[in-house]
Amino acid sequence: MSFRISGLDSTAFSHLFGLSDEELARHGAVRYIADAKPGFPDRIELRDAEIGESVLLVNHVHQPAATPYRASHAIFVIEGSRRAFDRVDEVPLAFRTRMLSLRAFDQHHMMIDADLCAGERMEEAIEQLMADARVAYLHAHYAKRGCYAARIERA
Repeated sequence: MSFRISGLDSTAFSHLFGLSDEELARHGAVRYIADAKPGFPDRIELRDAEIGESVLLVNHVHQPAATPYRASHAIFVIEGSRRAFDRVDEVPLAFRTRMLSLRAFDQHHMMIDADLCAGERMEEAIEQLMADARVAYLHAHYAKRGCYAARIERA
């Protein structure tokens, strides 16, 4: 079964790029300089920041639907990222080295299933969850910290 993994649209964060630390604080955001790789997974390009790259830690509403599953959490975006990851049947390298939580949602944005998977087995986990016809889309989260990683849909 073909799937599409999509990063976040950079326009949701571009107003923060280049702001001073004080201005970022007014938006509830914090700038870091990546000092380890892996360690700062970007949600736009779906890659780990290179050591020395500037990243912003922001709160992002990843499940905006008016259901009990409405949710937001802290995520990193590489400052200046412009082009969102959007690929069919390709798992980003940043996912391959991590444990992920996959959450399956129906058309009403209600969670109907979930699973943990090692990144190297992601295709298998996606196929198993998407085999249920009720599943409209998946959310991938980095399992250790629970942060939203990306949206997955049928291609």
